[in-house]
Amino acid sequence: MTAKIDSREVGLVAGHNLLHFFLGTRDLHYGFWQKDLDVCVQNLPEAQRRYSNFLLSHIPGSVNRILDVGCGAGGLARELMTRGYHVEGVSPNPLLSEVAQQLAGDDFKIHHGLFEDVSFSADEKFDLVMFSESFQYINLHKGLEYARRLLNRGGFVLISDFFKKDVAGRSPIGGGHSFDKFMSVLQESGLEILENKDITPETAPNFDLANQMERELLFPIIDLAGYAFEQNYPWLAKVLRWKYRKKISKLSKKYRGGERNAENFERFKCYRFLLLRNPEH
Repeated sequence: MTAKIDSREVGLVAGHNLLHFFLGTRDLHYGFWQKDLDVCVQNLPEAQRRYSNFLLSHIPGSVNRILDVGCGAGGLARELMTRGYHVEGVSPNPLLSEVAQQLAGDDFKIHHGLFEDVSFSADEKFDLVMFSESFQYINLHKGLEYARRLLNRGGFVLISDFFKKDVAGRSPIGGGHSFDKFMSVLQESGLEILENKDITPETAPNFDLANQMERELLFPIIDLAGYAFEQNYPWLAKVLRWKYRKKISKLSKKYRGGERNAENFERFKCYRFLLLRNPEH
C-alpha cells in the first residue's frame, strides 16, 4: 500500500516555492525582527538572514561537525557549509529532503526519518546538534538523551524554538513543549546551560506578517476558487459544505479570526535560544 502524503509536507514545499518565487528566499524559518527593520513581507528575506546570522554567531569556535535536525529546505545547512563546517541533516519530510538536497548539494548527507528513530554508527559523532525550529516535534526525554549520545565530549546542543508558557487561557496558536517541563527535563539530562536567551520580541512579529499575507493573498485566492467551484458545481459544493461544516467552521475560526497574532504569541509562547554543552568528563 502506498504511504499517504502528509498535507503539511505539501504545504511546506508550496510555501517554500512561493517565498522563493516572490521574495527570492530559500528559508522556511522565522525572521528575526530587530527594531530598525519594518515588519512587512518585503523585509522577510532580510529578517530571515538576520535569524540565520544570529544562530551562526553563537556557534562555538571549536565546532566543526554539525548535525542539523529538521533541516527543512536546506538553506541554513548550505550557509553553514559555505562557512567551512561539515554538516549533515535529519529530515522526516521526503518532499523537503529533495529540495534540501538540491539546494545544499551532493556533499550534504541527509538522514531520513524522525530524529529519535534514525540510526547512526558508533563512530558518527558531532560537535554540535542543532534544532532550529524543529525541537517542538522532538520527544523531550528521548530527544535530549539521543542528542547527547551523538556528541563528542565537550560538544554542544543548540535549540532555537518556541515553547508554551504556563499562563491562563487557551492559546489560538498551537505547538511547542511546555517551557517549565522542558527546563525540568533539561536539568536531568546532564547538559550544561551556557546560554538561555529570550528572543520572543524579535520573533513574535512573524505572526502579524502571516496574518497580513493570509488576509491579503491566501484567503482572497481561496474565496475566489470557492466562488468558481460553487458557480460551476452548486449541488456538489452544497454537499461538501454540509459534510465538512464542522471542520470548515473550526478552520475559519482558527485562521480567519485574527487571533493568531504577535500579541497572543507573546502572551502564550516564549521563543528561546539555548546553547547547551556536553560535559568533558
